[in-house]
Amino acid sequence: MVALLSSRHDPKQNHLLDALPADVFDRISPHLELIAMPLGEVLYESGGQLQHVYFPTSAIVSLHYIMENGASAEIAGVGNEGVLGISLFMGGNTTPSRAAVYTGGQGYRMKARLMMEEFNRAGSMMRLMLRYTQALITQMSQTAVCNRHHSVEQQLCRWLLLTLDRLPTNELTMTQELIASMLGVRREGITETAGNLQRAGMISYRRGHITVLNRAGLETHTCECYKVVKKEFHRLLSDAGNIGKLANNHEVEIRNHPANGGWR
Repeated sequence: MVALLSSRHDPKQNHLLDALPADVFDRISPHLELIAMPLGEVLYESGGQLQHVYFPTSAIVSLHYIMENGASAEIAGVGNEGVLGISLFMGGNTTPSRAAVYTGGQGYRMKARLMMEEFNRAGSMMRLMLRYTQALITQMSQTAVCNRHHSVEQQLCRWLLLTLDRLPTNELTMTQELIASMLGVRREGITETAGNLQRAGMISYRRGHITVLNRAGLETHTCECYKVVKKEFHRLLSDAGNIGKLANNHEVEIRNHPANGGWR
């Protein structure tokens, strides 16, 4: 089964891994373990010790903050654009949030110790992870603002669009109850809003399956928060690609320097 998965999946389906310079990727790739990430699986709990970092490829993971009374709300989502476990290289090995899969798929994981060894080289991996962390903080900040100041319809449209950006299709498997839990709103609010979007021809909802029929329509009904987050991640990936190119060019310059035998 692992061999079958391996033939269909590549670590570079994760945009961060794809952005790494070739020498860095070659060094860590033997330590990347392909894993299934089924719907509902909890990758780590609030306060738990981080044993691995995770690079989703086709799965999407929700970061939830859990209140003392058990209530929770999503503070960020992580898909093929990112990595789970940033607190590891931000000065600690625990996190205040829970990470749970809300769209099942696959991903790669690497032992925390190996990740820190690469990060502490203070090279491309460190710069890439810090840029990603900045983009993730933007997403968290914008989510907090959106949940406070924007309507349930705007929040739902934002959430649907950000989820679609991480998927190869326009279909999601998601119950209204789970969406309500992620957004921190009442289920009745999601039911009413989803019904309105369905009647407007933007989505089709049936037994936990959502099909987006009119993406442009969703974009006109969402708030500025979606564009802010999308723009920041686009900038991240553009800069990340430049990091890889600059590192590879620097390696070529060193190799071809006259002191190392001339410009070959």
